[in-house]
Amino acid sequence: MHHTHLPLTVWFWAIYLCATDKRGISAKGLARQLELSYESAWYLLVRIRNAMKERDQKYMLEGIIEMDEAYLGAPKRGKKRGRGTERKKMAVAVSKTEDDHPIFLKLQMISDVTTATLQSVINENIKSGSTIECDGLSSYPGLENVSVNASMYGIDDLKWVHVAIGNFKAFLLGTYHGSCGDYQPFLDEFCFRFNRRFQPPQLFARLSRAIATSCALLN
Repeated sequence: MHHTHLPLTVWFWAIYLCATDKRGISAKGLARQLELSYESAWYLLVRIRNAMKERDQKYMLEGIIEMDEAYLGAPKRGKKRGRGTERKKMAVAVSKTEDDHPIFLKLQMISDVTTATLQSVINENIKSGSTIECDGLSSYPGLENVSVNASMYGIDDLKWVHVAIGNFKAFLLGTYHGSCGDYQPFLDEFCFRFNRRFQPPQLFARLSRAIATSCALLN
């Protein structure tokens, strides 16, 4: 925040509004509430979301992890649906306890659902030796450094990844009207909220700390 032209009071109001509204806030909404230009509001939100991403990158999923992929945006008329679609794709991974309670969520945009791409997602986000529960897509059995369990899991069994997918799409549609170009910053924001869902009174302090220590603000 040091080298920005915005006063600290504006920064803290922006952090507070982002932290206390679970639906998120758009640049237009932030500009209206803080009486800023759209460009200044966009500048704030880009750096706040980058700080959210940096903070969650410090954590790796481990243990039992549900994993699947999802598709964003409306399909083009006449184009293929499902796994061969041209729609943008994201990998979804949720770690959980042995008694099936979700712990931590990771969402990452991917170019395809090949074994090489999914292996890259795992290398970046999941500790070696973890167990992946998936729906049996052929890309999963070849993954390294994890155990893959697809024998008992179909599309109706991976409850927490589908809850996360549904909630993210509702978040995206409700605040950003469904489409926002580069989806990754919005995935990062959603994960930051989800991963701290049991400490809402602490969210402002946690987000303030993440922003104060973020390397993104130096750029």
